[in-house]
Amino acid sequence: MASIFSKIIEGSIPSVKIDETENEIAFLDIMPCAEGHTLIVPKKEVERFEDMDPQDTASLMVFLHRIAKAVSSAFGGVDYNVILNNGVQAGQEVMHVHYHIIPRTERSSRMFGNRKNASTEELQKTAEQIRKFLN
Repeated sequence: MASIFSKIIEGSIPSVKIDETENEIAFLDIMPCAEGHTLIVPKKEVERFEDMDPQDTASLMVFLHRIAKAVSSAFGGVDYNVILNNGVQAGQEVMHVHYHIIPRTERSSRMFGNRKNASTEELQKTAEQIRKFLN
């Protein structure tokens, strides 16, 4: 079944588009976390980031870079978060890869409030676990 983003891409659901290329589209989030909250979406419907074709990923990153710069500039060079929620447990609500660009101000809440110190041993163990899966 087509995601809501695929329906936006095909034009059957309206959106406030910022820009698009042959492979990507940027539009404003209809439930923004902040003014200027923009979504960056590949036109090819893929649920998870790691399942994207590497060439499509590279193209998406170039587009994301261009749009993020414009969003920041539009609000006077404001700071911003670039967020990918990859999977339900990470908060992904639309099962179609998408990045959020969320402008931040001095009054914005901090995103990483639950941090804790990890020992070098814990970090080494985690790094080793991840390295096993590098191709």
